Amino acid sequence: MSLPTIIGFLGAMGLFLSAIVTATDNYAIFISLSSFVMVAGGTLAAAFISYEPRYVMMAFKVMAKIFGAPVIGRGVLKNEVGRIIRWAYSVQKNGIPALEAEAKKSVKGDKFLKFGVDLVISGYTGQEVRECLDNTIETSFGRNTVLVDIIKKMGAAAPAFGMIGTLVGLIIMLGSMGGDPSSLGAGLAVALCTTLYGVIFSQIVFLPAATKIMQREQIIRFRNYLVAEGLVLLADKKSPRFIQDKMNSYLDPAIHFDIDKMKK
Repeated sequence: MSLPTIIGFLGAMGLFLSAIVTATDNYAIFISLSSFVMVAGGTLAAAFISYEPRYVMMAFKVMAKIFGAPVIGRGVLKNEVGRIIRWAYSVQKNGIPALEAEAKKSVKGDKFLKFGVDLVISGYTGQEVRECLDNTIETSFGRNTVLVDIIKKMGAAAPAFGMIGTLVGLIIMLGSMGGDPSSLGAGLAVALCTTLYGVIFSQIVFLPAATKIMQREQIIRFRNYLVAEGLVLLADKKSPRFIQDKMNSYLDPAIHFDIDKMKK
């Protein structure tokens, strides 16, 4: 569970609701089913027109995951360096075939790491391993960030449909100006609700979610480049200490791995 994300979302909604509570006692005026349908339905329609339905549904699933804990933290990056170094000692002692036994449990569930280890075991040179893994990293990142583009599209569409709903409401209101003048204020309030809903969907839901997902994908890409560098050095049969120094060069000095403190 990502507590900061949950607190941030609840805090944003709390500020909005507290502004209403402290300003008026007529809370019902902020509730409009037609406004909600216009914004939510229009945003979904625009997304399904712009993208294949499968990817739109995937985007909503990914949005729900931002409330979960991130897969990769600072400690994980340091542990990746330690894992590669332990493998380096095995390779130094028993050769590349020893890596297969060492990595068998570690790569479980990690398709990228498994693919990289398989390349090293297959006997490819470091340069060949680098080419394959770099291509894997960038294509995976490109596929995963398509969902970010979809969410950003919805974030841009929501205020637009809010404005459309407001214009529709204003036209209806102006068309009935020959009737009861006291109804104009209430009609205008309902029309403006649509714009309000559009801004809330955009600025509290879609755009923050897109930013969070992009950041997590960038962290995953960084981790994969770190691991790829270690596997390239393993393929080139570099010493454990050289691998440590090269991989540490990717990291914040505060989390550098110290080969002299590890249990061999």
